[in-house]
Amino acid sequence: MTETEETPVPKTQQQVFWDVVKTVLKIAFTSLLLYLVLRKMDFNMVKKTLSQSNPVYLLLGVLTFFVSQIIASSRLISFFKSIHLKVGFLFNLRLYFLGLFYNLFLPGGIGGDGYKIWLLNKSYKLPAKKVFWAIFFDRLSGLWAIGLIIVALVAFLPQINIHLSIPLSVFVVGTAAYYFVAHRFFKDYTHYFWEAHAKAVVVQSLQVVTVLFILLALHFNGKFSPYLFTFLVSSLSAVVPITVGGLGAREYIFTNFAPYFNMDTSLAVLVSLLFYLTSAVNSLLGVYYVFNTKRLNEGLPKADEPEPATINPNTI
Repeated sequence: MTETEETPVPKTQQQVFWDVVKTVLKIAFTSLLLYLVLRKMDFNMVKKTLSQSNPVYLLLGVLTFFVSQIIASSRLISFFKSIHLKVGFLFNLRLYFLGLFYNLFLPGGIGGDGYKIWLLNKSYKLPAKKVFWAIFFDRLSGLWAIGLIIVALVAFLPQINIHLSIPLSVFVVGTAAYYFVAHRFFKDYTHYFWEAHAKAVVVQSLQVVTVLFILLALHFNGKFSPYLFTFLVSSLSAVVPITVGGLGAREYIFTNFAPYFNMDTSLAVLVSLLFYLTSAVNSLLGVYYVFNTKRLNEGLPKADEPEPATINPNTI
């Protein structure tokens, strides 16, 4: 691989300008949402709750989230296999945590997904468009899994005064339409469709367990379902890249859902913030690969490899 191939194309002044504008807007909007959220919190209550929190459950939450990311990286491999991109598990895991770090801490620029597309396109000479759609369907599978768990939680929320059969029917019909469109227009990406979506259910379930551990750490002994339901809905909002790593958006939804589900607003926001910190702690694993790209790229195709089809690194 030549030096020219390893060097990304420099951005134009216009691209740099818009990157700066988007970054400033994201930070400003995140700050506004956090201001609106924090002014509704009882900080004395938060301080007392944190001082009495159980660190063992908080640690379990961090570990559960870590496991969810390992499975999430495996889910992405399922979509890569569909387009015959044979990426080694450990290399993909390194790249996944680096992407998590970029998405969570860098509000502008290329972002985690953009970096994956650039690196895999450069290394495997696979069209960037194909890599993009693989990552896109990976994200869609996560949203689908969130929808499934949300439907399941409706049964435990009497405030949502509709029969379970209604959201369940909508979900089933939506799933059928989703698969039809994917199979009809994006068939290459459906070879491991249900395998990837099963992994997505496990990923989102583990993140729900992470929230449960956070609630247990705060000695919460009330009804869990409103907090879990709101967490999942707030996760949908975090998909829209208008805040820094979803910070502010999740908490804003918690504050607005709290009165409806009789949740303690301060506790609800604290749970959301602790989940953000849990994901942040895990994403810090990606910092190592920001400064050690040689380690990140172990197993990537070499210049004298005419057909770079497989990555098979043995270490991480």
